[in-house]
Amino acid sequence: MTRTVNIGPVSVGPSSFAVIAGPCSIESAEQFLPTAEFVQQQGASIVRGGIFKMRTEPGTFQGLGEKAFELVRRMKDQVKAPFIAEVTDPRQIDTLMPIVDCFQVGSRNMYNYELLKELGQYKVPVLLKRGFSALIKEWLKAADYLIKGGNENVILCERGIRAFEGPLRNTLDLASVAYLKQTQELPIFVDPSHGTGRPDLIPAMARAAIAAGADGIMVEVHPDPSKALSDGFQALNFDDFQALMDQIQPYLQLANRKLSHG
Repeated sequence: MTRTVNIGPVSVGPSSFAVIAGPCSIESAEQFLPTAEFVQQQGASIVRGGIFKMRTEPGTFQGLGEKAFELVRRMKDQVKAPFIAEVTDPRQIDTLMPIVDCFQVGSRNMYNYELLKELGQYKVPVLLKRGFSALIKEWLKAADYLIKGGNENVILCERGIRAFEGPLRNTLDLASVAYLKQTQELPIFVDPSHGTGRPDLIPAMARAAIAAGADGIMVEVHPDPSKALSDGFQALNFDDFQALMDQIQPYLQLANRKLSHG
């Protein structure tokens, strides 16, 4: 039986289905606040937004850092949605603590055991993304660092692995989702944005994630993906996100799940 993890007022676990949505990076008030408001209106219950970004190229946008904090506070006042952001360094935990309702550990940091040990000292939920070359057993052992440290509020997130993907950014391993739903108790999300790198494939993978038993999805949404400062090529625009939310409804009904609401 899947355990329940609460992210603010949102329950993640059996019978419910939570959607995390928002931009890859918080860029400005004009970009972030309307996006947060829109995704919530369409049924997303948790807002995402990158503050400290891990980028492959050092010269690319690394996030606003602490300059984004006031925008998150404004979002919480206006939209009143819980917020998730990636933490990339143990020194950021206390800095982010006042504004986040859930920490995200990204794919590159799944093996950052010092970060996991530190996050294990807190009760704040952690969404743990699978390393893009990680075995399932390595992923679960990374989760054990959090749990054995004292934090049982852990959510797994399948975000795609490296394989012979060709035109795809990654290969979304939905078999791992079905397997983990049968063999362990942690809730599991699917990230079809990183899992494919293609907005046109996100709806199909989201529907498949529901069929595989996922407890939620995380998707990137931007008002104008062509102008995004990071990962715009895989972000949904507003119209496409609205269409996605409409498309998953019948699949949620078949799976006897309802969208989580705060």
